[in-house]
Parts: sequence; C-alpha cells; structure tokens
Amino acid sequence: MNQNNAAKKLAMAGVLTALAVAGSLVSFPVAGSKCAPVQHMVNVLAAILLGPWWSVGIAFCASLLRNLMGIGSLMAFPGSMVGAFCCGMVYAGFKNVPFTCLAEAAGTGILGALAAYPAAKLLMGAEPAGLFVYVVPFLVSTAAGSILAYLLVTVLEKGKVLAQVQGAR
Repeated sequence: MNQNNAAKKLAMAGVLTALAVAGSLVSFPVAGSKCAPVQHMVNVLAAILLGPWWSVGIAFCASLLRNLMGIGSLMAFPGSMVGAFCCGMVYAGFKNVPFTCLAEAAGTGILGALAAYPAAKLLMGAEPAGLFVYVVPFLVSTAAGSILAYLLVTVLEKGKVLAQVQGAR
C-alpha cells in the first residue's frame, strides 16, 4: 500500500470513527443495553469502503472513545467488533450489500450478544439473567443500523458516489 492510499484509508477511518461516536448520541435503552444503531451502519460502511480489519479497528476505536467520554458501555466492544468482523468478511468474500447487512445483524445480534454475557459478568460485575439476555436488545440495535446502512449504500450506489469513494482508495 502506498503512502497516499494509506493516508486516504486512515482519513476515511477517522471520519467513520467520528460518525460512530457522534451517532452514539442517538441511542435508546432496550433491556439494560444502550442501543446505538449508527455504530452498526458505520460497521457496514467501513466493511464496504475499507475492508474487515479496518472495520474492526473503527468499531474498537469508536467503542473506546465512547467509553472514555462516558457515553458508552463495555457492551459496545463485543457487539460492535464482532459485527464489524462478520460483515467485513462477508463483503470481502461476496461483495453483496444485502448479505453484508445480514452478516452485521447476525454478527452483532447473535454472536456479539453471546460474547457480551461474559463481558458483563466478568468485567462489569453484572449478573445477567442468562446467556441469551443481550440477544434481543443487540438485534434491535443492529437491525435498525443495518437497515440504515442498506438504504444509505443504495443511495450512494445510485448516485455513483460509492464507486468514486471505493476508486479513490
């Protein structure tokens, strides 16, 4: 990767991280979890624009910043990072936006929710009601974010903006 390309990817990652952090101000509580659908939309955009590892890094940075700023919880790490990895890998393999959005929803809503259980128990000292207690709130958040991502990517594709941004990398 040349320096110009690396700088463009880093700048895009910074913009997407900032969008995820600012977007977390739009959140709603569901069953003890703070649902931030913009993070899931950013996961899909990052997967499409930058790839799986950048997507995971953006999810980590956004979760870290939200926690440092006091506007997030430790649940942000497993939920966002697992979803980012899943949708990044699916897009890298298939280049299919609907499958990528579904992978984000399944990755965050099921796998991320299951990973949140030990995080809540061991790191937060919580006593979750059961292993699947975070599945519903995580699914609600990621479904909303995945739908937003699908709509945004569709508009960007129709306007030929997505191809321009992808071509600039």
